[in-house]
Amino acid sequence: MSQAAEKSPDLRYPIGPFRPVEPLDPSQRLECIGHIERAPARLREAVTELGDAQLETPYRPGGWTVRQVINHVADSHMNAYVRFKLALTEERPTIKPYEEALWAELPDGKSADPEISLRLLEELHKRWVMVLRAMQPADFARPLVHPEAGVMTLDRMLGLYAWHGQHHAAHITGLRKRMSW
Repeated sequence: MSQAAEKSPDLRYPIGPFRPVEPLDPSQRLECIGHIERAPARLREAVTELGDAQLETPYRPGGWTVRQVINHVADSHMNAYVRFKLALTEERPTIKPYEEALWAELPDGKSADPEISLRLLEELHKRWVMVLRAMQPADFARPLVHPEAGVMTLDRMLGLYAWHGQHHAAHITGLRKRMSW
């Protein structure tokens, strides 16, 4: 294998795949909450001054368009917020998974102005961060059951969604860099 092939980035995982750390220590939790708090601004910055043609560009061959990525993050983070609240108010709730690829093909995922999702994310994350900052250390050990992934703690979920916002912002910023936008 050539060095170029060895160094070529995996466009699916521009910051690498999610690697859970459990349990998180207090400083790691604060760092994750900070990433969640900053995610809407990072996503807004990533799409600033992009035109319709650029928003319709897939971030990688066979991938979602920039528009779909932004709208997906809104869908995903709404689900995450509800999952946190379920785990904080119920004993071992079983959550409902959803078909994110199919959601991305619905009219609001495929065609909605990203500004709608960015404003939604800004307000949603204000509420979500309020909940996260009020959680006690024991709350992060609370479990939920994902029918496909099994039992997950809120620590794991916190790490996942801190990664998720960065992951998708990097899809867009990586595309912008490759395209010299």
